Amino acid sequence: MKLLLISDLHGKIENLEKLRPQFESSEAIVFAGDFTEFGKYETSLPAVKKLREMHENIFCVLGNCDKTDLLEQIEKQDMCCERGIVYFEGLAFSGSGGGSKFTGTTPNEREEDDLLSDFDVVRNSALDGEGQWNNLILVSHNPPKDTLCDECAPNVHVGSSMLSDFVRETKPLTLVCGHIHEGRAIDKIGETVVINPGPLADGNYAVLEAEKFGGEWKVLKAELKNLFA
Repeated sequence: MKLLLISDLHGKIENLEKLRPQFESSEAIVFAGDFTEFGKYETSLPAVKKLREMHENIFCVLGNCDKTDLLEQIEKQDMCCERGIVYFEGLAFSGSGGGSKFTGTTPNEREEDDLLSDFDVVRNSALDGEGQWNNLILVSHNPPKDTLCDECAPNVHVGSSMLSDFVRETKPLTLVCGHIHEGRAIDKIGETVVINPGPLADGNYAVLEAEKFGGEWKVLKAELKNLFA
């Protein structure tokens, strides 16, 4: 299965159109938040509607620049995996939206434990006997701490340590994040592949290929790409 991974659109809907061939060649799309151009909330709904137009199978969360009432709109568009679990072709998608508290200048900044509460449905399902989720793709705007994906400057990590611990606990197949534009990278926490595709506002995206072998999902390939490279 081929998945297109994108994040941090920030109102640049023209880049969605430029990415149309990659949309058409992918079976599902993961969007890790920030529809909205910084401070320009009128850009959010057009971005949601354009993304909905691009593909049938989309799994997304809000970013820190998105107002929380935008969640209702992505739910109406049947694209939301925030605070729940959505299944597609044997994979499970679960998301957490917003970013950790920092400057206070964006509308969707949250405490770390609040961000992690969006994954309670995963933790509760595990307690009910599901165990570790080999088919699980976590979608979190906020990155996990101490990976290449949360590095805002050399050796400066600003991600969530609670999210890193949760990944070690649940051992998902993949975690897709965004938020830290400088953290465009592919890394691992244990066997979990962590991907920050970088801001689509700058033409960045990633492609993930995964298949099921002998009852277990495996990542075959993960690549960072750019529209203008």
